[in-house]
Amino acid sequence: MTTTHEAPPRSHEAGHEAPPGTSESPPRADAGGEESVGRLVQHASEQVSQLMRQELQLAQAEMRQKGKRFGLGGGMFGGAGVLGFVALQALAATVIVALDLVLPLWLAALVVTAALAVVAGTLAVLGKGQIGKATPAKPEETVQSLKADVAEVKERSHR
Repeated sequence: MTTTHEAPPRSHEAGHEAPPGTSESPPRADAGGEESVGRLVQHASEQVSQLMRQELQLAQAEMRQKGKRFGLGGGMFGGAGVLGFVALQALAATVIVALDLVLPLWLAALVVTAALAVVAGTLAVLGKGQIGKATPAKPEETVQSLKADVAEVKERSHR
């Protein structure tokens, strides 16, 4: 059984710089050309930590975007509800006026009712589209990225 001994750390070797955010030098090879197990484990641990932080940032960004879409879609549904209610009131006024007077006044009220109904329908369709873009609520891109990361780690661990 052979053991490997690690040389004392040097500040910066020629051609090598410490990874961003760390003050340590990159893993080095011993005299036989192989890195020590401790350094390999430390390097892998640092990479996994960095990868997890990046995946978390991606998930947060994706969830912020989906939250904005939910808010926008919900606002459009709210607007559709308000305008739909106003359209029903206008329709009621139209029926009353039409029954009370047989004059062109009812026709004007009917046109207003139809216009409000068209606006309400348009907002409902647009709001449904925004809600559809935000579902499902899980961060899909991050989940796919994590699955790829796990597959890569498994592949490398079997080598």
